[in-house]
Amino acid sequence: MEMTTILHSSLTNPPFTAHLSPSKFPRSFSTPFRLRTSLSFSPSLPPKSFPTNCSVSDDTTSSANVASVDLSIALKKKATDVSADLRGNSIFLVGMNNSVKSSLGMLLADLFRYYYFDSDALVSEAAGGESAAISLKESDEKGFRESETEVLKQLSSMGRLVVCAGDGAVQNSTNLALLRHGISIWIDVPLEMLAKGIIGNKSLLLSSEITISGSYSEVLSQLMALYEDMRRGYATADATVSLQKVAYQLGYEDMDAVTTEDITMEVLKEIERLTRVKKMMEAAARPF
Repeated sequence: MEMTTILHSSLTNPPFTAHLSPSKFPRSFSTPFRLRTSLSFSPSLPPKSFPTNCSVSDDTTSSANVASVDLSIALKKKATDVSADLRGNSIFLVGMNNSVKSSLGMLLADLFRYYYFDSDALVSEAAGGESAAISLKESDEKGFRESETEVLKQLSSMGRLVVCAGDGAVQNSTNLALLRHGISIWIDVPLEMLAKGIIGNKSLLLSSEITISGSYSEVLSQLMALYEDMRRGYATADATVSLQKVAYQLGYEDMDAVTTEDITMEVLKEIERLTRVKKMMEAAARPF
């Protein structure tokens, strides 16, 4: 599929300016470039707030609210500490399409004052909408994959972005090479949770390549097959953040208890580790 991509003069508009709070999340910016048409984006599901129960005591609810505020402050401090060494490098989130990844992406963009993009949304807009993208994928697989590469090429040429990358980002060596222009992180979510999400939200079908709306067991079976195809590509990411591991570290028995803020903190720690290692390597390479 032929695509005309026009970069606007520069990213002169300031990135996200919204202050981080549990109830306020960043809006998506209009794209700084066009793919056939001028694009606009709707934000993905907002990050989950800390779970509360209407029947709990006021003291318990108050403690949860205090914990939420404390974590928000800690996130902003960690992002500030990491930002200098990040040097405006873009962040690419890979992994199967899910609301955890998209909510995380928007929160990271807010913390770093970056622009947020969903590569699948760009591909769909370029094709003329989600239905058109699905039709293109079914009728012209090669053209669809080329459009994915074109989108990644444009995004990887820019800085200060958080990109939720679709499955196409890890399906060939060209796309994997484009991800090296920034920091890539695999957001590993259990397949059981993904299957439940797809059953409840059919808009995830395009990215995950689950082409039928079957039962939970059918969707899970397809996800397992897809995961085997994608796992090697996901594993090339610079770091991996596992939802299951985060839950274990925090002492949660139920992975649904993990909030977007929880997993964002783990991502920030990984970015901090990666930038520190890079800084040490650059220092070691300098002549005496």
